[in-house]
Amino acid sequence: MNQSRINRVIENMRQDGLSQILVTAPASVFYLTGAWIAPGERMLALLVKDDGSAVLYANRLFALNGNVEAPLVEFDDTDDSVAILAKAVAPGKIGVDKFWPSQFTIRLMEARPDVRPVLGSAPVDRARMQKDAGELALMREASRLNDEAIRRTIAGLREGMTELEASALYLANARAVGGSGCSFEPLICFGAGCAEPHHASDDTRLKKGDAVIIDVGLVYNSYCSDMTRTVFFGEPSPEQQKVYDVVRRANEAGRAAVRPGLPMKLFDRAARQVIEDAGYGPFFTHRTGHGIGLEVHEFPDNSATSEIIAQPGMVFSVEPGVYLPGQFGVRIEDLVTVTDTASETLNAEPRELRVV
Repeated sequence: MNQSRINRVIENMRQDGLSQILVTAPASVFYLTGAWIAPGERMLALLVKDDGSAVLYANRLFALNGNVEAPLVEFDDTDDSVAILAKAVAPGKIGVDKFWPSQFTIRLMEARPDVRPVLGSAPVDRARMQKDAGELALMREASRLNDEAIRRTIAGLREGMTELEASALYLANARAVGGSGCSFEPLICFGAGCAEPHHASDDTRLKKGDAVIIDVGLVYNSYCSDMTRTVFFGEPSPEQQKVYDVVRRANEAGRAAVRPGLPMKLFDRAARQVIEDAGYGPFFTHRTGHGIGLEVHEFPDNSATSEIIAQPGMVFSVEPGVYLPGQFGVRIEDLVTVTDTASETLNAEPRELRVV
């Protein structure tokens, strides 16, 4: 059990007027207990109270007894797990994790009519938002490894290969450089597929003149990386060059704007303004970025509506893009961490226009 993290969560609970919460997302349970558990359809819950206590409720199938440094209440498949948990819950308001299945929340409400569930993810989200020195070291290394994996993948692009083959190449490279897995399924697309921000890799074959978007991330010691580079297979057209330059400058502006004490919406505005000024505003169709850490998408958003104030230790992406339907698209993504005075970019892979 990481008591210092528990204490930070409890401080956040008090700020939110919560005396008890249920932490159920596997990444958040890991963050607080050091145990990474995939519960499947079975109940998993860490009950945290403002008296400093935290008790983990878990199925015996997870084999946690003696393997987790946290007070543990176990149950079998033949037990009513919610009824066991319900006995420990205090009357009144309880914060419930946004990811807890409704089958458990509703049963808890039925078992304890004197309990009122409210959304209760924020205390843990805000604690996870600011990474400590150890977490930042792992994220720097994850990004360094991802730099190398994407470098090898770009070098391996060949005419006629499919997007799925390029994705498989990245997966092999991610393993080869030391990644334990991927943050998400690789998003690698060619040509017109690049105009779809979340295009799923398919059997489209690479040909001369194609833009190539490579949006990939690997996991290192449980922490995620995420980066996007756009390259051109053969000499790009004048418009491809123009769009690339606009997106590159937007990425630079978004990263340069990051500093502590400012609302995150200003970082989105800095990147978006470059694209709008170039006349491509309607073709930048998503937020500028997202938080990242134990999960590839974490609180908070780096978006036009985010009022979250940047604080040292936060890590998030800056990933502006321009997508011209039926033609091509360009996205350039880097991870940044907020420092005491400005920001640090975790990726070193070059951003200059590249022809392969």
